Amino acid sequence: MPSTSSKILASAIGRRKSAIASVRLQSGSGDITVNGKPAEQYFPGPATKIRYQQPFVVTNTIKKYSATVKTNGGGPNGQLDATVLGIARCLADIKADYTPLLRKSGLLTRDPRTRQRRMVGMGGKSRRRKQSPKR
Repeated sequence: MPSTSSKILASAIGRRKSAIASVRLQSGSGDITVNGKPAEQYFPGPATKIRYQQPFVVTNTIKKYSATVKTNGGGPNGQLDATVLGIARCLADIKADYTPLLRKSGLLTRDPRTRQRRMVGMGGKSRRRKQSPKR
């Protein structure tokens, strides 16, 4: 866990579907902590590691900042995307020069797609209709 003595440089919130991630960025050695666990443990796999480090790689600050993330709601992929958006927003807050780089990579765009609501008369699903009789 990062020490509380390091000064918080920026904080931001990222959202995706029903997942919310609150991100705090400190100057540090580049370690990312998610809900008290290292990010490698919370988001296992090489593809996810590339994904949550992407904002740091794009801005060339991979070992410059450490992040503390608190996330809840949604599933693992939604939480990962919310974390990436939160980190990108923090980096954009720290230095305005990072904003065009992050925007060009599509990291500052919030994905608005959410689950479709359940409709009345659809048998418990959002798109399923009751079968109509043929005769």
